[in-house]
Amino acid sequence: MAGTFVTFEGIDGCGKSTQVGFVAAALSEQGTHVVRLREPGGTAISEKVRALLLDPANVDMRPEAELLLYEAARAQLVRQVIEPALEVGSVVLCDRFFDSTFAYQAIARGLGEELVRTANELGSCGRTPDATVVFDLDPQVAWGRATRGGADRLEAEGVAFQERVRQGYLRAAELEPSRVLVVDADGTPEEVFARTIACLSDVLPALSDLDVDGFFVRQAALERAMADITSSVAG
Repeated sequence: MAGTFVTFEGIDGCGKSTQVGFVAAALSEQGTHVVRLREPGGTAISEKVRALLLDPANVDMRPEAELLLYEAARAQLVRQVIEPALEVGSVVLCDRFFDSTFAYQAIARGLGEELVRTANELGSCGRTPDATVVFDLDPQVAWGRATRGGADRLEAEGVAFQERVRQGYLRAAELEPSRVLVVDADGTPEEVFARTIACLSDVLPALSDLDVDGFFVRQAALERAMADITSSVAG
């Protein structure tokens, strides 16, 4: 049975990684086998490429080199992890995929839509997500969140760069409205999660009847239990 591939996108600091965690936990509660990944990363080779891409010391990296590094890391992840997981029926949740490259490199870096679309075809090995959620948030707010503890190479580009990235995501949604679903990321994590579940109900029917309030009650209880265990072991 073929699995389901869902990707999560947005500018740095939009809260997407938190939402990926919620979706993964909710699916796991339903007995769904979930593979949670991030880009760039997810394999030993891809994580090494990630370190190169995000290292603030690499200020001389040119857009073309940046593009090709992202695609190399992606191809390794697709062949080594994503395709095998989908082949056995898992739900694959990926924190960023090729829409990030479209937004950051095609639009924000100015490499152009056609060039990046061709590169994405190679890097993704022809694999397209079943659905992509874009969390849309004011770049000023998101950038403040993202850089609170310091900035990586891309976060250090500043708010104007993040605004161009945001426009890139909105362009992706304009081009493929049936796949790229925009969610308002302004609000509490619980409010954003409810919106996320609503837009994913067709592609992930296991979540269509989820009691969001009940889910967060269970998550809080689980966190308390884990804290008690940690405290007991430490003591």
